[in-house]
Amino acid sequence: MKESKNTSIFKDNNSIVEEPSKNKYGQYFTPEIIANFMISLAFTNNNSRVLEPSCGEGVFLDLLLKRGYNKLSAYELDKELIPNKFKDIIKNESFISAKIDDQFDLIIGNPPYIRWKNLEDELKQELGTNQLWNKHFNSLCDYSYIFILKSIEHLKENGQLIFITPEYWLNTTHSHTLRNYMLRNGYFEEIYHFNETPIFDDVTVSIIIFKFVKSKNKKPFLNLTKYYANKKLTSSILKNLKEKKEVEFAEYIEITQFKENENWLLTSNDVKKEMTYFENKCKVNGLSEQTLFSSETKHVSIGDICDIGNGLVSGLDKAFQLNGENLTENEKRNQLKVVKAKDLKPYTYKHITNYIFLNDIDDEQIIVDNFPNYHNQLLKFKSKLEKRYQYNKSIPYWKWVFLRNFNLFKSDKERIFVPCKERISNKDYFRFAYAGTALFPTQDVTAIFKKEKTKESIFYILAFLNNYRVFQWLLHNGIVKGNIVEFSERPIASIPFRKIDWNNKIEIDLHNRIVEITKEYIKTNFAGDMENINKLFNKLLD
Repeated sequence: MKESKNTSIFKDNNSIVEEPSKNKYGQYFTPEIIANFMISLAFTNNNSRVLEPSCGEGVFLDLLLKRGYNKLSAYELDKELIPNKFKDIIKNESFISAKIDDQFDLIIGNPPYIRWKNLEDELKQELGTNQLWNKHFNSLCDYSYIFILKSIEHLKENGQLIFITPEYWLNTTHSHTLRNYMLRNGYFEEIYHFNETPIFDDVTVSIIIFKFVKSKNKKPFLNLTKYYANKKLTSSILKNLKEKKEVEFAEYIEITQFKENENWLLTSNDVKKEMTYFENKCKVNGLSEQTLFSSETKHVSIGDICDIGNGLVSGLDKAFQLNGENLTENEKRNQLKVVKAKDLKPYTYKHITNYIFLNDIDDEQIIVDNFPNYHNQLLKFKSKLEKRYQYNKSIPYWKWVFLRNFNLFKSDKERIFVPCKERISNKDYFRFAYAGTALFPTQDVTAIFKKEKTKESIFYILAFLNNYRVFQWLLHNGIVKGNIVEFSERPIASIPFRKIDWNNKIEIDLHNRIVEITKEYIKTNFAGDMENINKLFNKLLD
């Protein structure tokens, strides 16, 4: 889903509103067929008390009234959205701060989703004084969390919560308090997972619709419906999904209820078992590696054995890229050799791009005198370079704007590159590539360096990351938005890793053979080498 200061809230209507004046809170509106489908999931009657906590222009209210519901309540903070016909139902105030004495049979809608950094100051101030927020959340959490939690607080026993949200909060670290709260207060009856289905215009994030029941009595299983088609939903498709009829690109799975202190995976129990088995194989060979809070042996992760850094930010790549220009010796010495994400392959890369790099020069006249070709190139883009985001600094037009992890990149350590984002619609592999010692990543690439204490070879780590088990694990445990997998520092650090038992001669031999064949594969790209690497990992991981 798009992230910007004035976007990232879903709301109720048939379109997405982009105008900054109206979109102060970043509204995204729910299509009518989706709202109608969500209402159809409720097990209620016309006398049920129903609440819509963020009603926008009132598409849910309109449909509920047409169905004969007569005990409706709603809240909307943006008074410009409230239609006259609903002024007796909608309270123009924040649901978060509202003093609500009632309990409801059904709470339904589309809670606002805004990351803390994009919240209006007035909303941040409101949360800062909110008891529920301060008890359960912090500034690393998203605005939608408080809507979900407060809604559950105001459900009757056996009351139902039906919301449409992005999927990501099911498995992010900062939402674990919300997830634990939900499990302590009820259970999920149904979840509909729409992967790249375009429910909201220009929004690529994976969407879920869930039905949660507040209850002291828990059910052991929930019904998961997964729909994979990248095409607009219709009323007919939604009806068939609800009735669990055969639908192309649809899958119906009964899974066990989620557990506390775990990520919630939208996949079958068999796949969950495979993921657990893989993680167990990555535990510390029977040795106890304990956390502060638990004596349970944990699996080793890439973050334990590697340093990870996101690439450098130029602010305008095309201004700094060199494509065969005639250069002076000074200019040749002041360039970076970069591998772009598009040039990465599994294990290796296709092409190096040279970049201008003058960040150690503060006087433009020095550039004019000593780097004339660079100066001529940069002047072509000067006006655009001066409009780059400055990171709260005053940055000369010839400099890169953000040299994050530069000291790590200029070291003589060997490194592995991976694209920051990888589309997996039509492939079953990632592109972890060996990049030697002198290559730099820009913002579209993340770099991985083995730590000094790590005994395993960088080539063993490379082969492990390219193993199909890592692909499967990230598919279910990584940060996946639609069919895009993100590779920033945190998701890479979380990948389980199979360390070698250096007291075990068999494992040492397997490690050394994997390293040898991996080096050969980088040189030759011979498919047989890949098969042999996988067979050796099978002995370690099966």
